[in-house]
Amino acid sequence: MYDIGLFHFLFVSCALFFIGVYGFLTRRNMITMLMSVELILNSVNINFIAFNKFLFPDKLDGLFFTIFIITIAAAEAAVAIAIIINLYRNYNTIDVEEANTMKY
Repeated sequence: MYDIGLFHFLFVSCALFFIGVYGFLTRRNMITMLMSVELILNSVNINFIAFNKFLFPDKLDGLFFTIFIITIAAAEAAVAIAIIINLYRNYNTIDVEEANTMKY
C-alpha cells in the first residue's frame, strides 16, 4: 500500500506552521490570532511525535513533550480567552488595533 515516511509528517507540519504564522501576522481579530498560535503549537506536536517515531521508536520522549505542550496550550488558551472577553466587555470589539490600553 502506501508508506508514510518522515517527509510526509514534516510536510504537514511545515504547512500547519506557515498557515499559523500567516494567520497570526495578517489577521487583526484576537480569536483568529489565538487559533493561529494553536496551529503553530500543533505543528510542533507533529514534529515531536514524528521524530520520536522515526528516530527513537522504543522511547516515549516525544509523547511526553507533546502532552506537556498540549497542557501549556490549554492554559494559554484559557488565559487568552479571558483577556479577550474582558476587552470585549470594555470596548465592544476584539480588534487588535483598538486594544491599546495594555501598551503602557
